[in-house]
Amino acid sequence: MGTPTRPPLNDLAKRIQRSRAERESRPRDGFLRETFVLPRNDARLKAQEWFSRWPKQAYWTEIESWFERPGDVIEFTIRRLPTSD
Repeated sequence: MGTPTRPPLNDLAKRIQRSRAERESRPRDGFLRETFVLPRNDARLKAQEWFSRWPKQAYWTEIESWFERPGDVIEFTIRRLPTSD
């Protein structure tokens, strides 16, 4: 009787890599984030909408990062806690 062959582990390795990549790409701080790419005036209105819907004092809402793109377009990421205390 010969030595048993190893089972194929390619699929398992791929699943593990995908899972690790997904975990690393998500921050673990409990905040919900959303990124928008909008013209300047629409970006301002969207930020005001978030701050009125989820007040900073209760949800720790804040603009996490923003970039000015060509054509007066703003890309920004806003974050907030999922619930208030």
